[in-house]
Amino acid sequence: MDNSNFTTEHRKGQHLSSEERHEIEVRRKDGWTIYKIAKHLGRPFNTIKDEINRGTVLLYSGKVKRYKADVGEAKYLENRRASCRQYKRLEVSAFIDYVEEKFAAGWSLDACFSNALATRRFPRECMVCTKTLYNYVDAGLIQIKNIDLPEKLRRNTKAKRVREAKKVLGKSIEERPKSVDLREEFGHWEIDTVIGCKKDNEPCVLTIVERKTRTSIWLKAASHTADAIQEALCSLFKEYGSKAASVFKTITGDNGSEFARLAELEAQRIGVYFTHPYSSFEKGTNECHNKLLRQFIRKGKSVANFKAEDILFMADFANGLPRKILGYKTPEELFEQELDRIYAVHSAPERPPGMAAHHSGLRPSCWSAIPEGAANRHFGKLLQLCDIESGGDVRLSMM
Repeated sequence: MDNSNFTTEHRKGQHLSSEERHEIEVRRKDGWTIYKIAKHLGRPFNTIKDEINRGTVLLYSGKVKRYKADVGEAKYLENRRASCRQYKRLEVSAFIDYVEEKFAAGWSLDACFSNALATRRFPRECMVCTKTLYNYVDAGLIQIKNIDLPEKLRRNTKAKRVREAKKVLGKSIEERPKSVDLREEFGHWEIDTVIGCKKDNEPCVLTIVERKTRTSIWLKAASHTADAIQEALCSLFKEYGSKAASVFKTITGDNGSEFARLAELEAQRIGVYFTHPYSSFEKGTNECHNKLLRQFIRKGKSVANFKAEDILFMADFANGLPRKILGYKTPEELFEQELDRIYAVHSAPERPPGMAAHHSGLRPSCWSAIPEGAANRHFGKLLQLCDIESGGDVRLSMM
């Protein structure tokens, strides 16, 4: 045959076809036994036997039993219609209402299900799993639509290739320790920038994401230049004093011109590495968190319209979302634990200062419910750096 992929051979596990049923009818008229028909069609004996029992009818006032292919086909289709699992949408209405409420607050469908399961908010039989929730979205059985799912419509399965860098800003990601890929050690970060609109001297948001805890630090720089980015980073590292190299062990960025001075951080014992050109997937953790930021700062909207407190609120929202990959803990919880571990051997004055109570005047009212802790103390200190804004240099925020 011209088409090498075409075959008429039977594949194990397939149901009987209409042609096979008509052949069974003909062979039975010819007097073939069930065993002989099964060998001829390459089917199990019980499959042919059950099919003949289903399709056998009584003829001539019940005096003759005969297999009819049309009857067997009709019963097969009837059984198939009844074999599908029925939706239990009405039985789980209370759970669906809970999911829609949490989804509107920014939770993912998986976070809604897992949180309700962990807290035993509903009996298990009154809930449906994450996969079923997505099936309900596809079927239009709930108020959430596919267009409301930020990731589902963005998946790109095209093959990727590695290109050679035309400019070398520093060490390649190929030289980065392989242990970083395992996400077992705290202190390895990915860096990127987010701009609103393309204008001269337009401010940008510098995003830094820790690979293990998925904690994000967002800094608002005065411009999208290497000098502004470098000054923002140096201001951040000063807050950690001698332990900056323990909190920021490595930083991985791309080859953008705004990171032309990033390699200078190696003088502070911080490893700096650069991805391959057009390979944003090599710092995918940061790219995914940038999508969270884009929910607030859309493309074409100037970053200059947002104050440091606004970005701080956005960051706090993102860092407070429970993550499946973190066992449904929040990045804020894990980051606080890591800071407590790093500074446990130091006295209080050596820890990053800035208790939240000292800067309550700078905090937005929606931030009053955040618990105290090492991460919160860090938030407070970063708010101190907002004073730099008056000089037009850099505005910082933390999530």
